Amino acid sequence: MGAKPAYRDRPAAEVGILDALVDRADEGMTVLELRAAVDTDIDRIESALAALKDDGLIVVNDENGTIRIHPADKVVPDPTADVDPDDPSLLDVLRDRFGL
Repeated sequence: MGAKPAYRDRPAAEVGILDALVDRADEGMTVLELRAAVDTDIDRIESALAALKDDGLIVVNDENGTIRIHPADKVVPDPTADVDPDDPSLLDVLRDRFGL
């Protein structure tokens, strides 16, 4: 899904972190999981996490002795906001295209 468009003008490491966190918003991620998901070195990840935390875009929680990082609610897009009920589905478009 990815972070909201308003947060996509940040450095690549920060956008990668936000996208990874939004994809796993419910369970959050550890720093090691982020390292595996984001294609950058650990130093950039650490500085990106610090910048994101300073800007209030991530939340850090201690869950049962494990530090987990979650995206702030304002970063997570509403999955139903972009869906227009009048827009045809992919299946409808294919049926129209092939005359089925």
